[in-house]
Amino acid sequence: MTATTNRPTTTPTGVAVDAVDGAATTIRPRKPILAATGGPVQRPSAASHLSDADVERLGQELDAVRDRIIASRGAKDAAYIRRVIRIQRTLEIAGRATLLLSKKKTAFVAGTAMLSVAKILENMEIGHNVLHGQWDWMRDPDIHSTTWEWDFVTPAAAWKHTHNDLHHTWTNVLGKDKDVGYSTLRMAEDQPWRPFNILNPAINMVLAPFFEWGIAIYDLELEAVKDGEKSKDDLKRDLKAVGRKVVRQFTKDYAATPLAAVPFGSGKQALIGTFTANAIRNVWAHSVIFCGHFPDGVDTFTEEEIEGETRGDWYIRQMLGSANISGSKLMHIMTGNLSHQIEHHCFPDLPSNRYAEVAVEVREICDRYGLPYTTGPLPKQVASAWAKVFRLALPPRKPRSLPKDAVNAPVPQRRSPLPMVASVG
Repeated sequence: MTATTNRPTTTPTGVAVDAVDGAATTIRPRKPILAATGGPVQRPSAASHLSDADVERLGQELDAVRDRIIASRGAKDAAYIRRVIRIQRTLEIAGRATLLLSKKKTAFVAGTAMLSVAKILENMEIGHNVLHGQWDWMRDPDIHSTTWEWDFVTPAAAWKHTHNDLHHTWTNVLGKDKDVGYSTLRMAEDQPWRPFNILNPAINMVLAPFFEWGIAIYDLELEAVKDGEKSKDDLKRDLKAVGRKVVRQFTKDYAATPLAAVPFGSGKQALIGTFTANAIRNVWAHSVIFCGHFPDGVDTFTEEEIEGETRGDWYIRQMLGSANISGSKLMHIMTGNLSHQIEHHCFPDLPSNRYAEVAVEVREICDRYGLPYTTGPLPKQVASAWAKVFRLALPPRKPRSLPKDAVNAPVPQRRSPLPMVASVG
């Protein structure tokens, strides 16, 4: 099996394909067809100064970055992901074991903390990236996008469709990328305001600690069923898959661990501990995702704007539609390296441990081509994303206009003449 990138490409004849580490397969009809040459009628304002030739060279440079990393993947990268998985599983076992004695406050805090970190690592640095096919090149059936089932209530298959197939293809294209607001929140100025958007902040506050449940509902694509794009039979199939996953997650977190703690008199505390660990993981994942997609400086696009898009234009859309988080190496690992969201959107199938080195080159390319590179520390990006949640909850302000009787009124003379400008001889 081979790992696929979520980036549409073109053949010399203009037939769109998916790049597959040296092979090519015909894309699904729902993916955009990239133009071999030229460009859209109008590029985003941040890239309007670039010519077609500039964009073509930019695309070639970014392709070269990706090709070099692909060619250099090896034992060091494989050792990295296996080490992270070992650490994650050790923390999970230790956390659950400590919660058996969680009647003691110190054991409750330690067990909950270890389980929280374990869930964050599994969800962010392992699950998200494995499901992107970042480690498929290892040919390890235990660390493969087709076999991994993550510690999240939404089934991996459903998430791969809405996230890998749709979001990473139609990044921030309004009407196509439903991740812009998750079909609930208004997160772009160009999205029409509706009265229920006033609840944006309240909805987001509830969504954060229950993020995995929000994603599970979102992955059912209820809007697509309503619009006739998804059959009711497919919805029933997906509901059954979610049901099976919910039973699995509840059994592990809210039955097995608390029941095992009952003989130690810690059943209630273990139940609270596992619930808290899930909530902490959800809030963290929510914060990282919102920092990568919604701070100020992140652009959205219309379907008309991407008509005629080339591969270089596709890269530009990924860079303008994403934002990074600056911080330490540990912070990058805990975010699943989604702190390098710009690099992840450009190269979603590259091993996450290589994003830091790629980021140096991508930023240099952005600077050289005069493109913005949105980044900032975690508190700043979180504050910016939440400010947008509150701001866009309100209806857009109507432009002010002069009174009718003032439109054709004579302009009054100034009370004093403008100062004379001295001439330069």
